[in-house]
Amino acid sequence: MRASIEVADILFFDTIENGQITRDDLGVDISPSDMREEAKRLLLSIVAEHPLPTDLNDFAVWVRDETGQCVFEASLTLVTRSLLAPA
Repeated sequence: MRASIEVADILFFDTIENGQITRDDLGVDISPSDMREEAKRLLLSIVAEHPLPTDLNDFAVWVRDETGQCVFEASLTLVTRSLLAPA
């Protein structure tokens, strides 16, 4: 088990949209504090830029280190529903 993230590590930001994983094969050299902000920014951009296929949608960003171990997760469940009575 990894104790901490080093000052600057190559980290990979995988995205998950309703169970569909897209792996980051490039990675980025980023500090731990910047990693948290980047994961949140990426999560919000995924939600904003993609159509919502259902009324219940799960989104996540998993951050992996160079060994493949997940070191951080940001996730969001978005629920949408009409408040109008059916016609």
